[in-house]
Formats: sequence, C-alpha cells, structure tokens
Amino acid sequence: MTPERERPYRMQNSEVLYSDAPIVTAAQSDIQHLIRLSADNPRKRVRLCAHKDPQRPLHEMLIIHERSAYVRPHRHPGKSESMHVISGEVDVVVFDAQGGVSEVIEMGDYASGKIFYYRMEVPLFHTLIIRSDVLVGKRPFKKMPKSCSRASAAPRRLMRKVSQSVGADADLTQAPTFN
Repeated sequence: MTPERERPYRMQNSEVLYSDAPIVTAAQSDIQHLIRLSADNPRKRVRLCAHKDPQRPLHEMLIIHERSAYVRPHRHPGKSESMHVISGEVDVVVFDAQGGVSEVIEMGDYASGKIFYYRMEVPLFHTLIIRSDVLVGKRPFKKMPKSCSRASAAPRRLMRKVSQSVGADADLTQAPTFN
C-alpha cells in the first residue's frame, strides 16, 4: 500500500481548499481524502482549487459531490461553463425560459461510454442530479464579477418538477435552499 503523501492544502472553509504547491497534482489518494472531507460536510461537497486564491482570473478545481448534494438551479451570465467527469455519474438538467426541462445530459466518466465532457456557451439555468454515490469532476471558469445567478423560482417546486421528469433517486423536493 502506498503511504499517504503530504497534502499542501489550505482550507478556506469546510468546502473549499487551495493548494500551495507550485505544481498542483491530484492522485487517487487525494481524491479519497476529498471524498472523506465531503462526507463530513453538511452540504456534501468539497472543492480543491488549483488556483492560488479567489482573485486569480482563471479558476480550476476538482469538485466532489455526494449523491445527496443539492445544486440549486443557476446560470453564469457573461461566461461559459464546462465540466469533465473524472468518476461517477450525473445528469445535467437544463431549463428553458419558463422553468421547464429542455434537456438532460447524462454524463459519466470516459469508461462509462456516456458523455464525459460538456461546455455550455450560453447562460442557461441548469442543475446537477448526482446519480452515483460520489461524483468527481473538473471545472474551469474565468472569474467575473457577479458570475452566478440562482433561480428565483421556488427551488422545491422546481426540483419536484425536475425529480418527476428525470426520475431522480433522491427526493429533491426536500433539498435545503441556500442563498
């Protein structure tokens, strides 16, 4: 068994870690460590930021979501968004202007044969429904002022509609709301 390696991480809060290494790397043991941290987190998510601080213009991160993590419907005006699934499965649910489901992108890692990468060029409202026990993904984005807007519709009503239309395992109507 490989011994645990030193992790030059700095915790901003219980969900956000930064690396102080001059070359940021991630091994299987790092991902397992992040999964353990996510299990202890109330929102069941953790991110390891490869950029040095929030003021950097390009943000790159590994994000861990457990199945029960709630991702409130949101969009990113003025910028694109992409995700690469490293392990796990997720549905990216995209909404139309009326709040109806316009598309569901079923994703998995490369070996799953599913879509493993997407890039959304336009600011469409979307959410994630985690289908596996744990989702590990890589997300880059360019920092911009006020770069995320959340759905103003009642999340419980919207997520009930999403749950029914995509057959989600979890009861998403009971998901907490975060402002």
